[in-house]
Amino acid sequence: MKIKVLIGCGLLILLLLFSIVSIYPDWLWFKNLGFFPVFWTMLLTKFGFGFVIWLFLILIITVNLYIARRLSPGAGSQAGFRDGGGFASQVGLSANTLNLLFLAFILIAGFIIASKGSEKWDTVLRFLYRQPFGSTDPLFDKDIGFYVFALPFYEFIRSGLLILFFFAAGLIIIWYLKNGALQIIGEVVQADGSPPSIPKVVVAPEVKKHLIFLGGIIVLLLAWGYQLKIYGLLYSTQGPAFGASYTDVHIKVWAFRLLIVVSSAFAVLLFLNTFKPRTKLILLSGAVWVGSILLFATVLPIAVEKFVVKPNQLEKESKYIAYNIDCTRKAYNLNKIKEVSFEVNDKLSLEDVKKESVTIQNIRIWDERPLLQTYRQIQAIRLYYDFNNVDVDRYKINNQYRQIMLSARELVVDQLPPQANTWVNRHLTYTHGYGLAASPVNEVTTEGLPRLFIKDLPPVSDVELNVERPEIYYGEKTAQYVLVKTTAKEFDYPKGDSNVYTVYQGKGGVPINSFIRRILFAIEFMDPQILFTTYLTPESKIMYKRRIKVRASAIAPFLRYDNDPYLVLSEGKLYWILDAYTTSDMYPYSLRSYGLFKNKPLNYIRNSVKVIIDAYNGDVSFYLIDEEDPIAKVYGEIFPDLFKPLQKMPEDLKTHIRYPRDLFNVQAATYTRYHMEEAQVFYNQEDLWQLPDELYGDSRQRMEPYYIIIKLPEGQKEEFLLMLPFTPSKKDNMIGWLAARSDLPNYGSLIVYKLPKEKLVYGPMQIEARIDQQTDISREFSLWGQWGSRVIRGNLLAIPVCDSFIYVEPIYLEAIQGERIPPPTGESESKGFGKSRARQGASPTVRSAALPELKRVIAAFGNRVAMAKNLDNALSSVLGGEILPTELAIPAAKEILKSSNLGVQALEHYNKAKAYLRQGDWASYGTELEKLEEVLQQLAATTEKRKP
Repeated sequence: MKIKVLIGCGLLILLLLFSIVSIYPDWLWFKNLGFFPVFWTMLLTKFGFGFVIWLFLILIITVNLYIARRLSPGAGSQAGFRDGGGFASQVGLSANTLNLLFLAFILIAGFIIASKGSEKWDTVLRFLYRQPFGSTDPLFDKDIGFYVFALPFYEFIRSGLLILFFFAAGLIIIWYLKNGALQIIGEVVQADGSPPSIPKVVVAPEVKKHLIFLGGIIVLLLAWGYQLKIYGLLYSTQGPAFGASYTDVHIKVWAFRLLIVVSSAFAVLLFLNTFKPRTKLILLSGAVWVGSILLFATVLPIAVEKFVVKPNQLEKESKYIAYNIDCTRKAYNLNKIKEVSFEVNDKLSLEDVKKESVTIQNIRIWDERPLLQTYRQIQAIRLYYDFNNVDVDRYKINNQYRQIMLSARELVVDQLPPQANTWVNRHLTYTHGYGLAASPVNEVTTEGLPRLFIKDLPPVSDVELNVERPEIYYGEKTAQYVLVKTTAKEFDYPKGDSNVYTVYQGKGGVPINSFIRRILFAIEFMDPQILFTTYLTPESKIMYKRRIKVRASAIAPFLRYDNDPYLVLSEGKLYWILDAYTTSDMYPYSLRSYGLFKNKPLNYIRNSVKVIIDAYNGDVSFYLIDEEDPIAKVYGEIFPDLFKPLQKMPEDLKTHIRYPRDLFNVQAATYTRYHMEEAQVFYNQEDLWQLPDELYGDSRQRMEPYYIIIKLPEGQKEEFLLMLPFTPSKKDNMIGWLAARSDLPNYGSLIVYKLPKEKLVYGPMQIEARIDQQTDISREFSLWGQWGSRVIRGNLLAIPVCDSFIYVEPIYLEAIQGERIPPPTGESESKGFGKSRARQGASPTVRSAALPELKRVIAAFGNRVAMAKNLDNALSSVLGGEILPTELAIPAAKEILKSSNLGVQALEHYNKAKAYLRQGDWASYGTELEKLEEVLQQLAATTEKRKP
């Protein structure tokens, strides 16, 4: 027995040590970032609430086991189930062993239940610090805060108690079976070979009272559940609109109230049975209880819905549809959208457009998708660098308001050559990305490539955007932990045939200056190299949780985060801005949306917080930008040191906050239905809108909202907006457009411009169709396709200018070719860590060597469409009164396409030569250099021929 106790104590100590090992790195991490109070609050709440659940479970089981022990008959030396065969004799367990296993099961199961329950710590804190919304639901007149903060807590407590008492009841039944107080009599096969008899359950009278009393508690909890279900009707999906419908309000509410009375009465009878058993009355009451549930909660609502509501649905449901419209608009902030009539001007001249020079200068002719490809081809520099995505922002350059596209050059250690993919390189040498690529949205070189404002390594800037701290230790692709301030040199950036190295000078990272910490981090990351490496010094630090969203969500897991963190260059340093949301799915009568945040439902959302992360130091700041949001207020009360007011955000960073696309997409999709405020119009879907489609490449797809710099019709100056057109349902003409303002002090303002319904305004797909109908343009597309290039039709933008719309679509050419890299051979597969990685890449891989080039710009106004070499010429053609022919003659097109293809071939030979050089295959390397020379000579001849 002592050995078993020692084993149990040892396991408990190991469990405790494992918990400490998993908590300690987080404690150091939070402390390093200055969020220790946040960590302490979350930790205490999780463990405290989990302990309360565990203690309550043990208390319930202990009390019931005490009662069961008093009621059970004396047990012999063998404890077992009395099922006719003798359970104990079959398994050969002593009573003490069986009791010990029983106790271990209770403790482990209690730990699991408590652990799952502690995950609801957020629900508990939201309840304790709940705030009023200041508005009430239309049915029960309760503050919205009750539904958002209190109702989830009550439902959690009720369901938790049900689980605990069902668990306790199951254990008590097992206990009674073990001790013979409850017996199952009946043999599997009869002695005469006849079919098995029906087992009989024999229960001692006192035991029956105990079990019935537990049943009474469970029924009482079910009665409480009916009360909560009444409030849950506000999220019903039965009617034509989300929320409680006619049947819910007039039938189910009263049915649930009746079931509360019936269930409570049934529970009281079960409790009274403890003092005076009345088996027949209990059975009759149980039958009435079940019958009431079937009749009033199931049959009657179905009958009323079918025979009363359906024939008169609009009349019966109008009031509840109006509730749904009103609550949905409030929950998604649609009620604050300013609606403005937009009288479209059919007459727009070139002179009118010239007056809007800032808008025209900032029309984005670079699509994010081909631009990302281009950045990767011309600015990645080395194999291990990569650009994750392209961000759109605005900067003041030469005192001009310019829209810029930029992307961080991050280092991805998984792209290191196999022979260089060692532990030292992954965690000590290749620790950070470097710099960025940035280009204006509207400028193109003669080769069809973007003009780069910031480029190369180290960063070179052509404008007043200086990068003084280009290192990126924290980004979107920084998945590995790294060790800095070690004796190993950190790779900074390549320079010619050599590399430049550095030593980290910032304050980021957790000190790893003791042997104990090395042990703990080795366990945390399951990496013994941390323990045995000799590169560490007393000043060494370890950086982990370096991905932007992972970093922010570790600090504030109760917020939801945008899918597009974006890079900002401010005062020479690089920062990430990440939008954070407060959400709920418990706003009464508000339609639930899916698709964001791993398809978790929501029906209330606010962009209340902006998160700023230093790309060099990893510092994280949460700025509260919506001080009226009740959910943000609750978290501000729970974590008083978490949020900073917007006023404390650096002034330059304030100029870069922007309205987030994820939020805009949810609001725009919801607004397509909920701009209809009349119940009858909504019911009939008379004015249903939809989000427009566009063509990208050859595929039709949903048009994404886009950032743009324009002057609003009622505005005094140009500003940075996020906008998207609307079209009527199942039609392609434009009916309106939604704009979200990003510049302070108007940040967050939403305006919808409604177009006259009696007037045809072309929508995006109608413009796409008109482009396809232009014979000159179609001929050019066909010609380019015949020359081995793929035509990419970029994003189509509708630009509001002078109460009119001009459409702009960029056209790119991309060679349909790829680079086939031979598999590594020789020694790269023979040793250590690189062995497995070499085998993973043993088959030839294809890496796209395509370089999209912007060759044409299409402009459209009204029924006029023109394609030209640049935007100015395209606009001149469209607005000049006569549609000019496409400027590129066919012979010239052939020469340009030939040059483009030769350039791609040259790049292919160059990349192959580098691959063979890495493998030591000198013969193939020389062959590729000769082919490269031939292609370059052809390219030079073609260029000379094109000169005027």
